[in-house]
Amino acid sequence: MAFNPIPPLRPLHFHTLGMRLSLMPRWLTHLGLLGLFFVAVVDSSVIPLPLPGSTDLLLLWLVAHSGDPWLLAPCAIVGSILGGYTTWQIGRRGGEAALRRYVPRRFLGRAVGWVERHRILAVFLPALLPPPIPLLPFALASGALGVSRRRFLAVFGAARSLRYCFIAWLGVAYGRKVLRLFSVSLQRWSFPLLCVFVALLVGGGCFGIWKVRGLRKTDAAERLALLASAARAG
Repeated sequence: MAFNPIPPLRPLHFHTLGMRLSLMPRWLTHLGLLGLFFVAVVDSSVIPLPLPGSTDLLLLWLVAHSGDPWLLAPCAIVGSILGGYTTWQIGRRGGEAALRRYVPRRFLGRAVGWVERHRILAVFLPALLPPPIPLLPFALASGALGVSRRRFLAVFGAARSLRYCFIAWLGVAYGRKVLRLFSVSLQRWSFPLLCVFVALLVGGGCFGIWKVRGLRKTDAAERLALLASAARAG
């Protein structure tokens, strides 16, 4: 009786990992430094993003996808500081009106109370901790309640540096295991996720611009009312 020879096993080459990684949604890896910077700015601003913690996820993804953590982490930190500063500035200029416009009622009282009692911790902890801890109410309240620019930038920058350096380390140490585990599923949903992300990002940008314009109109109306009352009194 003749037996068919067993075909030899093919050795597993290193390019197998590359083939698996190529299953990842390519649009994520193509965002690169500029995309990460843009997402970090928007993520810390008053413009809502479709997914909380988008900067953390994108940074983790890019580092795990052979990105340079020494470039990606500082890029995320600088972008987030810029976005946080714009939020602080809106709170400083808008005051109570900005808080009422951007902060939900369920967070407003606690955010104001925390900033009044713990000016450093109220900035540091929301900037350090991941979602669901909200950042926007505390950043706005710190500007509206008189936290100085220097103190806000120093505390916010320190918290973001710790957070994103830790995320980058996670990407180096464990990121590829996550990529191997979810590669097939993410590839299947890559295009729908891209469409939803872009649509919500554009919608969030328009929503943020609309709110900023509304805040400016409110400020202008209040100034005109003050001028009119002063003219009557004079």
